[in-house]
Amino acid sequence: MNFRTIEISDPLFEPKGFRFITVKSIALKNRADVSVFIPESAKGKVRVPVIVLLHGVYGSHWAWTMKGNAHNTLISMIENGESAPFVLVMPSDGLWGDGSGYVSHGIQDFEKWIGEEVPSLMKQTIDEVDADSKIFISGLSMGGYGAFRIGLKFSSFYKGISGHSLITDIAQMKNFVEEDWSFSNGIDGRGIQNLISGMNAIPPARFDCGLDDYLLIPNQELHKFLMHSNIPHEYQEFPGGHNWNYWQDKIKLTYRFFSRLV
Repeated sequence: MNFRTIEISDPLFEPKGFRFITVKSIALKNRADVSVFIPESAKGKVRVPVIVLLHGVYGSHWAWTMKGNAHNTLISMIENGESAPFVLVMPSDGLWGDGSGYVSHGIQDFEKWIGEEVPSLMKQTIDEVDADSKIFISGLSMGGYGAFRIGLKFSSFYKGISGHSLITDIAQMKNFVEEDWSFSNGIDGRGIQNLISGMNAIPPARFDCGLDDYLLIPNQELHKFLMHSNIPHEYQEFPGGHNWNYWQDKIKLTYRFFSRLV
């Protein structure tokens, strides 16, 4: 995939392990930002696996590191032997309204941006990533919905899915944003259950939710649906709510899960 412009941060000025990319997205018809974190143990190597981390509503490409501490958690787990060395790729969702939902809005295709363009971009801009690198996808809340939807639809790119505090149906976006989401009624497979219906198998997948999270019941319903459909997956519940205190800790589950798949 050829992008008209790719702007990459200068290594002389990058914080240790970080890279920042702005690309003109074909799918979005405007520029989009991506934060990248490459742990020291991965630098100079080839075929390093990748985790694409999707943020939730109100956030952007920096949220998983500057609010979620995802990079420091990864470093600690690598040093302790709990995680494989992964490159973290953290794109913005396209910055539509309070949140794009990672779906197509017609003129702008936020799903294609993550599903097709981000994998192509990382292979062009990260020396440690090549065609043989395994790519996984995860996210929180709206990003969890995006991770499952995109991970299922673009399974040729994404080899495993993880989610925290999932929005399980795009209709739930109305509880978080001020924009009119009535157009989403026409989105095929708008609920994760609808998307999975008829599938005999899905990529390895896991998700979790806090016991005090207002999305707990939809997550439980998704788990029951997968159970009744005999689709292998992992689901866990823990104390906690819909907040960064929960996600800062539970990102460890994503790293451990994907480490088993490398």
